Amino acid sequence: MIGSVVSGNPVLSPIMLIGQAPGDKEGKFGKPFAWTAGKTMFKWFERIGMDEASFRERVYMAAVCRCFPGKNPKGGDRVPSPREIEQCADWLQAEMNLLKPKLIIPVGKLAIQQLLSVDKLSEVIGQLHRATIHGHATDVIPLPHPSGASTWHRTEPGVTLLGSALATIQSHPAWLKVCE
Repeated sequence: MIGSVVSGNPVLSPIMLIGQAPGDKEGKFGKPFAWTAGKTMFKWFERIGMDEASFRERVYMAAVCRCFPGKNPKGGDRVPSPREIEQCADWLQAEMNLLKPKLIIPVGKLAIQQLLSVDKLSEVIGQLHRATIHGHATDVIPLPHPSGASTWHRTEPGVTLLGSALATIQSHPAWLKVCE
């Protein structure tokens, strides 16, 4: 893995967003989702009532891996290896143990797979899932990865399932609390 550790603000929040790993630009900006994928993701959250600045102040942002994994020779960012995921797992577990979030929003298949069994995104996105993670019962509402390289969230059934997921987040008690 390359570069510095990237993490969100230390926010006591009932909501935890979990991404895959920072991209190559996030280290320079010192915050997660600071580039293209973030612009897309924050537009999604604006649709349900929270702009980027408010989101960063009110929602705890974590990641499966904390450093940029490097470029994939075939294009895009390299997916972290199981060993890299394992090396960062204690951090994610500690954050979950401290926050005990009421709602976890995993973004992208790798983050979703840390919490739920998933083969296809269409099987889990657009629904609320109840899960017990590190002994803590919580709600999980997965989102697709907002990457510009992915067409999933821009084509059907992704468009409809993303809309359902956002509506489910918007009506969740933890979301309503942070929007007060």
